Amino acid sequence: MILTSLSAKNKKNLALIGYSGHAFVVYDIAKDMGLSVTAYCDANEKSVNPHQLTFLGKENDPRALALLKEYEYFVSIGNNNLRKKITLNLQDQIGEPVNIIHSSAMVSESVMLSTGIMISFNVCINAFSEIGKGVICNTGCIIEHECKIGDFVHIAPGAVLCGNVEIGHGTLVGAGSVIKPGVSVGENAIIGSGAVIVKDIPDNVTVVGNPQKTMK
Repeated sequence: MILTSLSAKNKKNLALIGYSGHAFVVYDIAKDMGLSVTAYCDANEKSVNPHQLTFLGKENDPRALALLKEYEYFVSIGNNNLRKKITLNLQDQIGEPVNIIHSSAMVSESVMLSTGIMISFNVCINAFSEIGKGVICNTGCIIEHECKIGDFVHIAPGAVLCGNVEIGHGTLVGAGSVIKPGVSVGENAIIGSGAVIVKDIPDNVTVVGNPQKTMK
């Protein structure tokens, strides 16, 4: 995990990698930061372009990669696996993505941030937590003190992680779920919306319900 506090510095225009529902939220956060979002990459040019962004092409095409070097960029894709694949490829080609952090978020000065992180509206991240690369901290989620969030995790809207929780790489923490203090969640797990997690979860499982129940 790279533990830096890199944020967009408005030296260049911002390009979004992926331009659909999740990207529209990223756009609003970037504008709140005072960034100029002017372009996007996607598999194909979008017929719906509400912000009138310039289409650069698919992000791994040579021409698009050359153009992206003139931009800051952010991978605005909700799917954890796809976001990981694209981010790792682009960072090798053109460097690290920026962080996108809304002004309404409360983030302790002691929090350690990697790169390519989205911190959305009304998020709270408390003291000495660590947030890995490409993490989505979605609307109104709470990450309490000393939590450790692995790379390419999605903390969905309204989820609550109590103190000293650990989340493994690639895991989805569903909307409105609650994780008890000190619980460890493995990699590539799925925690269902509204679940209450009271004990450790291994890798690659889906857990739902209150109290938690592992799906077969």
